[in-house]
Amino acid sequence: MTAQPSRRTRPTWVTVTVAALFGLFFAFLVWSAVDLLIQQAAGPLGLNGLGWSVHLLPVIFPMVAFGVAFGLGWRRPLGAFALILAAGLGVAAVFWVNILAYAVTSFALYGG
Repeated sequence: MTAQPSRRTRPTWVTVTVAALFGLFFAFLVWSAVDLLIQQAAGPLGLNGLGWSVHLLPVIFPMVAFGVAFGLGWRRPLGAFALILAAGLGVAAVFWVNILAYAVTSFALYGG
């Protein structure tokens, strides 16, 4: 009978703390996207169907990116978990900047 080496797991509060800290940054992206959506929808031109879909994507995408990053990393070592969350945050931030640039330069989104 051989003894199996026990695998040390980190406390749950450490995982929750790291996820919550990164979650604040993801929440900031969502909040900024909601703010832009409200400003553009209440603006003088309003939004058409394409405008609504383009402005709703950055509201949804950071939440999906956080979920995917959390799902990929929560069983990995703490450093890898933080790096995966940081990579997800980077992808969500790049997506936000791309949507922002498109919203500024495309007049096809407005006038609904």
